[in-house]
Amino acid sequence: MYYFDHSATTPPFPEVTETVSEVMKNYYGNPSSLHQLGIDAENLIRTAKHVMAESLNIDSEQLIFTSGGTESNNLAIKGIAFQYQNRGKHLITTEIEHASVYESFKQLEKLGFKVTYLPVDHTGQVSIYDLQQAITDETILVSVMHVNNEVGTIQPIEEIANLLFKYKRIFFHVDAIQSIGKISIFPKQWNIDLVSISAHKLNGPKGVGVLYYRDGIKLFPLLSGGGQEGGYRSGTENVPQIVGMAKAVRISMDKQKKNEDHLYQLRKRTTDFIIQIPELKLNGSNDLYQMAPHIVHFSFTGMKSEVIIHALEKKGIYVSTRSACASGESKPSRVLEAMGASRSNANSGIRISMSADHSNNDIDMLCTQLEQVVQEYKGFRK
Repeated sequence: MYYFDHSATTPPFPEVTETVSEVMKNYYGNPSSLHQLGIDAENLIRTAKHVMAESLNIDSEQLIFTSGGTESNNLAIKGIAFQYQNRGKHLITTEIEHASVYESFKQLEKLGFKVTYLPVDHTGQVSIYDLQQAITDETILVSVMHVNNEVGTIQPIEEIANLLFKYKRIFFHVDAIQSIGKISIFPKQWNIDLVSISAHKLNGPKGVGVLYYRDGIKLFPLLSGGGQEGGYRSGTENVPQIVGMAKAVRISMDKQKKNEDHLYQLRKRTTDFIIQIPELKLNGSNDLYQMAPHIVHFSFTGMKSEVIIHALEKKGIYVSTRSACASGESKPSRVLEAMGASRSNANSGIRISMSADHSNNDIDMLCTQLEQVVQEYKGFRK
C-alpha cells in the first residue's frame, strides 16, 4: 500500500501511540478533581502545554486545548466576532479557506456580520493590496490560512501580519493546520493573534487540537459548562490525547527542517513528472517554494476526480480530492474555481500529499501507476 493522503490525516508516531496508551491506563483522573489522581492529570496537561509552547516558541498560558482544528477555527473566529462586535462587525477572510473557516464566516453573515472574501490569483495566493483595500473602520478580524489544504499554496502570512500590526483594533487569525511541522511559522515574532493547530495532521491522535491566542485577547466562549481551559473551553480535558499531541508536536518540530528539505525534493520529483503528461494540469505556482513541500495538486481535465482516485486505489495507491459529492453528483472545487480554473478542471482535481517517510522509489511507483491510469482513461474524458 502507498498512502499519499497525509493532508487528510497522518498515521500517529509509534511514540505517540505508546504515550496515549500509557496515559489512558495510568492517569485516568479528572483534571478538575482535587485528589491526587486529578492533580496528576492536571500536571500532565500543564507539562503538555509547556512542551508545545517550547516547540512553537509561544507562551504556555496562551494555549486552549480543543477537540481539533475545526473547533479551534470556530473558537478563534466566533470567539473574536462575538467578544468584540461592539468595535465593529466587519470581518475579512479569503475565498479558499478550509470549510471550518469558510462556513463559520457564512454563519456569522446570517447573524448580522459583514464579511469580505478576498480573491486569489491563479496560483491561489491572496494580494496584500486587496487586503489593505478591504479594511474599513468597522473591521475587527482577518483570517487567512497559512497553507491551503487543497492545493498547497503558501500565503504571505508574515507580510499580512506586518500590515495588520498597524491596525491595533484588528485581530489576525491564522489556520496553520497544514503548516505546523511542515514549514516555519512564528506566531509571537510575526505578531499573529490567534493560531489554530490540529494534532492528527502531524502524526498525533485524532480528536484533539489547540488554539494559541495572544496575551490580552479575550474570547467569547462557545461552550458553557465547568469553565475549563481558562473558561474558554468548558468540558473535561482529554488528557491522553493532549499528551499525545504534545509529543507529536515536539517530534515534528524537531524534524521539521530536515523533513522540509526532503519533502521539497520529493515534490519536485513529482511535479517534474506531472508536467510532462499533456492530459494533466498542475495547480498552484510553478515556484517550488511558494507551495507547501508536502502537497501536489493537479487536474485530469475532463475526467471526474473520483474515477481516478478509485482507479489508483485498485493499484494500492491512496490519494484524495477536495471535490465534494452530494447525492451522487460531483461538485466542482470551490478553491480551484476561485483560482480561475474552468469547471472541467475544478471538477477533476487530485491531491497527492506526502510524508517525510516517503522515498524516491515511492514517488516513482506513484508516477508510473498514475501514467498508466491516464493512458487507460484519457479516452473517456468529456
